[in-house]
Amino acid sequence: MSDKTSSTSDNEVLIIDADNDRAQSFKQFIEFIRYSCEIVSPDQIGDMDEKEFDRYLAIFSIEDAQVSRVFLELNQKHNAQYPVVLLAEHLENELQPALHLPYIASTTTTADYYSLSRVFDKVRNHLKRERRKMSRACQPLIGNSPMINDINNMIEQVADTMASVLILGESGTGKEVIARNIHAQSNRCDKPFVPINCGAIPADLLESELFGHEKGAFTGAISARQGRFELAEGGVIFLDEIGDMPLPMQVKLLRVLQERTYERVGSNLSINTDVRVIAATHRNLEELITEGKFREDLFYRLNVFPIEISPLRERREDIGLLISDLIERIEKNQRGSVRLTRNASAMLSHFDWPGNVRELANLIERLAILFPYDVVDVKNLPRKYLTDEVDFTFDPVEAIESSSGGSAEDAATLRLINGGIDMKQYITDIEISLIEQALNETNNVVARAANLLHMRRTTLVEKMRKYEIVRE
Repeated sequence: MSDKTSSTSDNEVLIIDADNDRAQSFKQFIEFIRYSCEIVSPDQIGDMDEKEFDRYLAIFSIEDAQVSRVFLELNQKHNAQYPVVLLAEHLENELQPALHLPYIASTTTTADYYSLSRVFDKVRNHLKRERRKMSRACQPLIGNSPMINDINNMIEQVADTMASVLILGESGTGKEVIARNIHAQSNRCDKPFVPINCGAIPADLLESELFGHEKGAFTGAISARQGRFELAEGGVIFLDEIGDMPLPMQVKLLRVLQERTYERVGSNLSINTDVRVIAATHRNLEELITEGKFREDLFYRLNVFPIEISPLRERREDIGLLISDLIERIEKNQRGSVRLTRNASAMLSHFDWPGNVRELANLIERLAILFPYDVVDVKNLPRKYLTDEVDFTFDPVEAIESSSGGSAEDAATLRLINGGIDMKQYITDIEISLIEQALNETNNVVARAANLLHMRRTTLVEKMRKYEIVRE
């Protein structure tokens, strides 16, 4: 086997095949679609260093036993967890139960250029998702609205390119979250992500912040200092509120984008830069161009791939998921917890949220402080968020679940708000719901479920028989 360096790239494919002629044929295909390859036989796997498996795996062996042995050795000896492309379509169902490697796709051994390209595109998308999971700085874009789904697709499409991205949207909509997701899913994810708010830095200091300065370049420059572009080398610089950048600085930024060079303040030495630029603004740049406040040539340099995110009031279906996610973050950071009834969530979903997701996050944190580990109903919300437009729908099971730990007065208020209920059915629904929850919590062990419900086992068995609750 050839002595190959253990440093590998994302585009490398390890071909494991007992048939060298077949492997050579596939190697030509794979190299044509710009992936580098190495061929080894199944017998050579045991002699390979674990680092040599840090690439795509393509398993070509057709004999069932041989493929199974390859997988077994990779799992046991190397503990490998690398994407697998199985070029033996008929073996997929047989191997899947024992396959612990991240199985990606299968195709036939008569695959053509088009089918192989699609398979490896699928592998590349898998690696993007894995990079995203591994990135601590990246928080996913929360929501099920068509807009959020479209934005997530756009992020995947643009992440691995060098294209400049311009993110448009109101303040608080999550523009920086989008930028961090692009960085986390790109091949620059292990390099720096450096944000800077162009509107928060005085115009006379912005050049030094971006490009750095030499000692003595201006009053107070007692030592040389790196700029944000230098700190972001190889990675991404995020220029937030680019619409507030002064015109003189726009000219200098345009030169960086065109020539990929810049100079520190007080120096005439050009520095080459390999930095991807992602910009964002809440302002209408085309209107600013008309008013002479933003350069048109810079706009076209930045606007290669625009992503626009709507305000929260235009995607109200995401509010419930956002509330759950924000509560989960508070709990994860050990800053307390809180729960909202369905009616409280419905009320919040009818608010217009001028501060967007940022305002919603502030409210949830405030409620967690005011009502620690308690349940918040409509009457507990600040007056600002109350509206008469909400048509409440009452669910007795949801109400009792969300108000567990609350007082009897809270439950009475819920009934009063919703104009009365069938009390007998209400109590029945409560009992069924709590019994099912207790059984789920205890893996259907009746004795333990009875302890959770503070009742005798025989009483619980009788109630289960009465309500026809069957253990799964």
